[in-house]
Amino acid sequence: MNEVNLKPNERIDDLQLKGLKIIQNPKWFCFGMDAVLLANYCDIKPNSTVVDLGTGTGIIPLIIWGKNKVKKIYGIEIQQEVAEMAQRTVKMNKIVEYIEILNIDLRNALETLGVNKYDVVTSNPPYKIVGAGKINPEDKKAISRHEIMCTLEDVIRVASRLLKHNGRFFLVHRPDRIVDIMCLLRKYKLEPKAIRFVHPKVGKKPNLVLIKSIKAAKPELKFQDPLYVYNDDGTYTDEIYEIYGMEK
Repeated sequence: MNEVNLKPNERIDDLQLKGLKIIQNPKWFCFGMDAVLLANYCDIKPNSTVVDLGTGTGIIPLIIWGKNKVKKIYGIEIQQEVAEMAQRTVKMNKIVEYIEILNIDLRNALETLGVNKYDVVTSNPPYKIVGAGKINPEDKKAISRHEIMCTLEDVIRVASRLLKHNGRFFLVHRPDRIVDIMCLLRKYKLEPKAIRFVHPKVGKKPNLVLIKSIKAAKPELKFQDPLYVYNDDGTYTDEIYEIYGMEK
């Protein structure tokens, strides 16, 4: 691994996956379980080209590269400091030929990346609609959580344009946005094919939803078994241990 100069408040975390490490800044926004679940939810064919919209620290490209034989992954991140941090992570791991972090507005991504070219698009976008209250546009945590720099429709529209015919779009979001998600997917010719709800534990309502859609596919939506994060005693379930590659 290359030597890396950390900036104030930064740290290096071990992903426990093929020796990969990631630079994070807790004062900004560290990746969460939703990103890890999405990266593991993707079923990606060998030699695929992938675009991750709103890549943040670059966690989704890192996990996808670590678990799949991909040709190239592009991570799109509008925040300059966050994108630069992700770029240093890629260099530190010596995988610049496989992962490229682009500091651009995802709404303009087609100008850089082209259209109808990619096998897979992924996104863990901001979940919250911006309300009447003021949000500091320089607040990186707010940008990660609220639709300040892009909307759900922006993400889905761009994903559709990037994908080849029959390309796959994988999204993680909140269940309370599911009507918006389904309407927008259909609007932009991304047919929902599989959905999986994530529950904190058995008996609790879901707090995340994972959705797979395919461009220009025929209608047929499959509901997958729910994913439970915790057992009743507060320990992780077997599936979460497996996803994280942890030992009990």
